[in-house]
Amino acid sequence: MRILLLIILATWVPHVAVAATLFPAKGAEDTARTLTVYSSLDEDVSRPLIAAFQAANPRIAISYSDLQSLDIYERVIRETDAGLKTADLVISSAMDLQVKLVNDGYAQAVPEIATENWPDWASWRKSAFGLTFEPSVIVYHKPSFEDLPLPENRADLIALLRSSEERLYGRIATYDVERAGLGFLFLARDWEHNRDIWDLIGAFGSSGVKLYSNSSAILDRVADGRFALGYNILGSYAESWASRIPDLGIILPRDYTVVMSRIALVPEAAASPDLGKRLLAFMMSTPGQTIMARDMKLPVLNPEVDDPNTARAMRERLGTQLRPISISPGLVVYLDQVKRARFISRWNEALRTK
Repeated sequence: MRILLLIILATWVPHVAVAATLFPAKGAEDTARTLTVYSSLDEDVSRPLIAAFQAANPRIAISYSDLQSLDIYERVIRETDAGLKTADLVISSAMDLQVKLVNDGYAQAVPEIATENWPDWASWRKSAFGLTFEPSVIVYHKPSFEDLPLPENRADLIALLRSSEERLYGRIATYDVERAGLGFLFLARDWEHNRDIWDLIGAFGSSGVKLYSNSSAILDRVADGRFALGYNILGSYAESWASRIPDLGIILPRDYTVVMSRIALVPEAAASPDLGKRLLAFMMSTPGQTIMARDMKLPVLNPEVDDPNTARAMRERLGTQLRPISISPGLVVYLDQVKRARFISRWNEALRTK
């Protein structure tokens, strides 16, 4: 694991810092304190949650930095190792990097956070806390499938790609797992649940699959029909697009559906850890999780939230089809550079299979 850290720090190139957005305190500014947040969740999406938290905490201003997940990871390490203060709360979709921060001592335990109602897999060491329940889905362009069968599982998808290669060639997309951390995470979980996943990757290669580092690029091209289908797309993003674009359809594979969770932690070097803990508690509370489900359209974990956008409601509909990624040390296995290189080599080999 030390190898990864050295490589990241050795190859880090300084860049222009992303300006944080300041949400001023609603109460007396002369007594206000500032809560600093690093998050991979878009600032615009987070505004309803911030507004509700500040309504309940009018003397807290919030400095919100909307960053890429790797930037968050690097920044927490860099600031901590330099003896500086860092964010009071870190929220990231990079489950493996968040767990590594905890594992390497960059996060502090928050024993006062209640997790009795939380799933066993959704927190670790009282330091890493899952907030959401977001499936990996298949997206498709509805008009392109008017006379084609919709794949309900991965075997169906392989059969479709092989039987309709001429029609679908160059119109299939997924993450480039060498550049997209979330794509790598999803593929690694695919392999855990299905050791024959390379057959699907081989079918992608034969179909001229297009690779992208983010889901928006894929969703944009599937939505307008340039692509027919996208694989392993984050469901919360897909749902947001589909709510605005009727031609975009979503499939949760019936053989299994991988589910990820955004993880929050309070850094060991937080400037105001009490404020970070307060926001974390709010984000895990029934009111906070209700806002996330209702207003932010993020599926949440709190079983007391009465909304279809919850893990409980999804479990009732889909049962064991859903396979959540456990927040545990197993997440950091593929951060080992040797194992990661072997896995990517197998991916590239499968893509070249004809």
